[in-house]
Amino acid sequence: MTTYRTPRALAGLAAVGLLALTGCGTQTGGAPASKNPTPSGEGRNIRATQLAHVTDVHEATGMTLLEGPVLYEDGQLYVVDVTAPPGDPKLISVDVATGEHKGVYTDKTGAYTSAQTSPHDGRLYLTDFATGSIVSLAPDGSDPRTFFSGAVDGSKMTPDDIAFDDEGNLYVSDAHGTEPDETDGRIVRIDRDGTKSSVLADGLAQPNGVMFDPGLHGLWISELAEDTISYLLLDAGKAAVTSQHEAIHVDGGLAQTDSIAVDADGNLYQALHGRPAIAVYSKYGARLATAEVPAKDAEGLKSATNVAIAPGGTKAYMTVSGPDGGYVFTFTALAKGIRQSNGG
Repeated sequence: MTTYRTPRALAGLAAVGLLALTGCGTQTGGAPASKNPTPSGEGRNIRATQLAHVTDVHEATGMTLLEGPVLYEDGQLYVVDVTAPPGDPKLISVDVATGEHKGVYTDKTGAYTSAQTSPHDGRLYLTDFATGSIVSLAPDGSDPRTFFSGAVDGSKMTPDDIAFDDEGNLYVSDAHGTEPDETDGRIVRIDRDGTKSSVLADGLAQPNGVMFDPGLHGLWISELAEDTISYLLLDAGKAAVTSQHEAIHVDGGLAQTDSIAVDADGNLYQALHGRPAIAVYSKYGARLATAEVPAKDAEGLKSATNVAIAPGGTKAYMTVSGPDGGYVFTFTALAKGIRQSNGG
């Protein structure tokens, strides 16, 4: 099947069953208008160029969906294929110099929606949308471990994206409700040893992107079903939300808010599920630019799900997918990348 924002019966993935894979939600209609929408206009256009054609549509699942670009210290870019069936690569490394790529990890049950590296132990962490767990592994795909699974406040997670603080604690967007009009999504904090979890925010409409601001004072989060970006100011211990407000309404039309990255200047890079583009905003909500796949390449590509900016540089990598397959495109960011720019 080739629809990209509806519940999907993933044929051949019996262990996954009926899974709502978006980046990762289900709503297709327009979101309610914000009370304080940002001005229209898309800022300047930034042309994205193709680095690699990484995957094709899987016969078993009827689609491919790349997510979670993250640069490792060896210069390799890692991406996940959310809809890869058992036996096909679910974690893939891409050589950013040549575009060559290879499978790194697969398993029988996982549907991984993001990849991130921990500043605490240097391992890769993957969110499993299917089982509600978080898996960690070595960059070569070896030594897989279940870092976290089970209920949080009595309810199983549907984890989507991850942000880390400097100590290695995890902040996870829990999509939770994946039907239209459901607002029981959460932002969950998990200590770096995986033994303690808590809910920082709830009542959210399919939260997706989650990322710290450059100073690690608070979290930017996106709600896919509302097309909004909100800011959660945290306390000194980063264990509780002290204030929360809707900061930006994304006028995306058919596209919806997916993952988020930030650069050193605090600009926000909002991936758009439903359009192969990244919307760039200032920290005060001004639309600065749109990084977009050229029209000649975009016909068979439906979504830009995530973005990573190289720490210390301005080279950005966006995962783009659609009926033509899964791709990595590059563009020049507005400012240099930092740790919080890299993956999620």
